[in-house]
Amino acid sequence: MTQTLADMRRDYARDGLTEAQSPDEPFALFHAWFADAVNTEQPPVEANAMTLATVDEQGRPHCRVLLLKGLDTQGFTFFTNYESAKGQQIAARPFAAMTFFWPTLERQVRIEGRVEKVSAQESDAYYQVRPLGSRLGAWASPQSRVIADRDELEGLIRQTEQRFSDTQPHCPDHWGGYRLLPERIEFWQGRSSRLHDRLNYRLIDDRWIRERLAP
Repeated sequence: MTQTLADMRRDYARDGLTEAQSPDEPFALFHAWFADAVNTEQPPVEANAMTLATVDEQGRPHCRVLLLKGLDTQGFTFFTNYESAKGQQIAARPFAAMTFFWPTLERQVRIEGRVEKVSAQESDAYYQVRPLGSRLGAWASPQSRVIADRDELEGLIRQTEQRFSDTQPHCPDHWGGYRLLPERIEFWQGRSSRLHDRLNYRLIDDRWIRERLAP
């Protein structure tokens, strides 16, 4: 390594975040920041990529990167196999946390709350607009389970292609969406000397409380 980990740092000086710039509720600010990310971030960064953290029955945390696929005033929606590791963790403990990081903008958003399944109709509507390969993959892949090798997975794909050779695949019962219902949303704007701006929104009795956190 030409540079030690202790020496790796970046000073953030692009922007700031004040209370005057922030609405009373967090969704409008998230929409604005997300639009900025879509218009600013370049591949390989995906603006809708986020880290999802869940907890299993033993209280051990797990996290992975997913793509946000829906957003409304209820919450933040993503899709997966209900029988996957994350699906089993959510079934056991229906709470999760999301983190979005947009490095060009020097911004991060953290979201925490309860998780619930979306309706079967909403899951099917999204499933039908996915590419055919992704729709077949939802049937073929026993997500998170141990398989022998890549050949086994490709064999499962071939079997699924044959199964649906004469018809369009429908949404499997074991696949669909979850919506994270936020109880806390924190907006982080990088600032110089690690004195970052952190505005935190907490939902109390159906009302959002905004507060500033020390960096």
